[in-house]
Amino acid sequence: MPINKKAIIRYKKLDELLSNRYHNYSLDDLTQEVNNCLAELYPDDDNVCRRTIEKDIFFMENDGFNAEIERYTAVCFDKDRQKHVRKRCLRYADRSFSIFKKEMTEDERYLLREMFSLLGQFDGLPNFEGLERLRLGLGAGKGSEPLVYLTKNPLENTNLFGELFTAISQRQVIELHYHTFKTPEDICIYRLYPYLLREYNGRWYLYASRVENDKIKCFPLDRMINMVPLPSLKYKKYEGELNEIFEDIIGVSFFYEEPINKIIFWVSDVSKDYVLTKPLHESQRTISEKDTKALFEQYPSLQGGRFFRIDCKKNYELIRELSSFGKELLVLEPSDIQKEILERIDGMKKNYSKLRTKRS
Repeated sequence: MPINKKAIIRYKKLDELLSNRYHNYSLDDLTQEVNNCLAELYPDDDNVCRRTIEKDIFFMENDGFNAEIERYTAVCFDKDRQKHVRKRCLRYADRSFSIFKKEMTEDERYLLREMFSLLGQFDGLPNFEGLERLRLGLGAGKGSEPLVYLTKNPLENTNLFGELFTAISQRQVIELHYHTFKTPEDICIYRLYPYLLREYNGRWYLYASRVENDKIKCFPLDRMINMVPLPSLKYKKYEGELNEIFEDIIGVSFFYEEPINKIIFWVSDVSKDYVLTKPLHESQRTISEKDTKALFEQYPSLQGGRFFRIDCKKNYELIRELSSFGKELLVLEPSDIQKEILERIDGMKKNYSKLRTKRS
């Protein structure tokens, strides 16, 4: 069988699919996935038929690459019939086999060894299973002094991080067992498309959308009980850029309907350099000289310092961050955010007043 350019693309895609232990692919599924791949490269060409994929697999098993491909039965979700059915699926018998496997060059081995050595020093990340074995296999020595240290908030079940990482990278639907701090005895079960793991303020968060709708939801890892892969369900990619969610917020919590606020605040001479060198948000900028003069005229009680602006949606983390500077940072507008900070300050004063009353 002559191997042309399109055939190589088919073999490469089939090699990827047959190596995948996180999804079950029938012959029809393999045909569909290969056609999806070809459609991206050759949108004007016709699809390949099931028979072509059968011939490709026969060639891979025999004269072409001597691949050992096993047939097995798995329960899969049929989207057209909307029910679970038993399918005859295919995969490599040896999970490490690949028709495109080649020896690493010494440069590649060195770069990979250094990467694993660095990753192994990141104490703030849960340990991935097999990392030490991979490091030693590439010649990385034991006992090297750490060069980087990340502060971490230890998780009760560190395996969850690795399992979620795998589910995201393998595009696998999951069932998440979860509880809130308010009602820890009530266990919620969600079927999710997992998209991203993100760290903020010493905690890890999973961003995912529910199978029932497309809205992104945030799940803190420290409230997760268990995660179960659902290979019978088809994964759905997020249509859009996840990073766009974080462009408009401080922290992790976000609300689709919340508007973006233009927030003007003053920072005293004591804290202005901290805010300059570590911006509260990526949108932060210093108010112009002309507008600064107008603001000092509007607020004559302010002395020295600097005025800044950020453009953010309101959430819990925004209010907490703006409040954390105490008297060294004052929000000037909008009034509703200023009001929330004042209410927080009033609540603190009341609580401290109660302490003084009891002590006296």
